[in-house]
Amino acid sequence: MSLSPFLRSPFTDLTGAMVSHQWYGQCADMELKVMDCLEAYGVDKGRKKCDTLIQDFQECASRKIRNQRIIEMRQERHRQYKAGERSKEDLYVPTIKTNGY
Repeated sequence: MSLSPFLRSPFTDLTGAMVSHQWYGQCADMELKVMDCLEAYGVDKGRKKCDTLIQDFQECASRKIRNQRIIEMRQERHRQYKAGERSKEDLYVPTIKTNGY
């Protein structure tokens, strides 16, 4: 997550806001909280004070922990199937039928 450019110029001022999560609804509020926190404390001190917010935002943007959890659940299901603890029909949860809410 880059917070400020190494060299500032009018070009970096114009193009700095092009990469943001404000167009993606899921992480937009979290990004605003991070930017507000960094604006309140400054970039250098804010990296220490806002560390938990920054980590939460990075997880929201990258979804690394969530994807790793999904992979581990899938591996556990396959392990149980190979060990005979699950049947082929119980390997995955049955899908919901279309418009079957």
